[in-house]
Amino acid sequence: MSIMTYAEALRASMREELKRDENVYLIGEDIGAYGGCYGVTAGLVDEFGEDRVMDTPISELAITGAAVGSAMQGKRPVVEIMYADFLTVASDQIINQACRMRYILGKEVKVPLVVRTAYGGGGRYSFNHSQSPEANFMNAPGLTIMMPSTPADAKGLMTAAIRSDNPVLLFEQKYLYKTLKGEVPDGEHIVPIGKGDIKRPGSDVTVVATGWMVHKALEAAGNLEKEGISVEVIDPRTLKPLDEEMILKSVAKTGRLVTMHEASLTGGFGAEVCAIVAEKAFDCLKKPVKRIAAPDLIIPFSPNLEDMFYPGAGELEDAVRKMM
Repeated sequence: MSIMTYAEALRASMREELKRDENVYLIGEDIGAYGGCYGVTAGLVDEFGEDRVMDTPISELAITGAAVGSAMQGKRPVVEIMYADFLTVASDQIINQACRMRYILGKEVKVPLVVRTAYGGGGRYSFNHSQSPEANFMNAPGLTIMMPSTPADAKGLMTAAIRSDNPVLLFEQKYLYKTLKGEVPDGEHIVPIGKGDIKRPGSDVTVVATGWMVHKALEAAGNLEKEGISVEVIDPRTLKPLDEEMILKSVAKTGRLVTMHEASLTGGFGAEVCAIVAEKAFDCLKKPVKRIAAPDLIIPFSPNLEDMFYPGAGELEDAVRKMM
């Protein structure tokens, strides 16, 4: 095991996969000599050359389109979209091309494409550089969606994504890149696609949280434990396919469910989790489900307003207390 930052863990996975498979290559804006906007690809161009770590013009549509075509020809491209806000520019290639090709061509080709992108708040980057648009892609058939919350999961999910024969959208929380450190297995480490993780066991309330909010949930769970309330924190890790079994088993035990994510409330990932529980485990619920998320507003630039915009541990603690 080694201690790594979130960003270092992602880079470790890409380095190992570049060494392991000559078909793997990286492509994106400023990922070469500059090392990426957040330094995730730092040093890789020196190690593997410009043919494997490709800088591109500013055109998310062209970058992703080129990667889709090369994936269909047997390559394993890893695309960096600098900010998740810019995924809308590449969404046609992701949703209408990459996700549909295996169906359209009768499984004659594979599309082993990874699109990795920085999302969320904490950086004071305001409305066009702080969004969490995962819900925009949730109903795209054929697309895997990942959202790691720890360095170990970041490495394991990245490796699983690169080795997958299907398109994967990997959301990386930008605030966690350098602020979060943790133990990461040395050598090959793979987190299975579609397998969640219980970050903290509990018996009174189930909290399903994603990304940065996993850490807010763990903070709240620690505070609530002092009041005699036991909170189970589940990190889905893969939003699609979702580990429904883990969530339903937990709710059957606790009888209470709270979801927590960084994106706006309406139509968010938490709504999907609540719908699944309402449909498949309604009789287990002791109280109505609760969603905690950002408001349906434009993300503010002011640091004070941004801190108010995103949900925190205190909001979760209040919601859990009201459920007991």
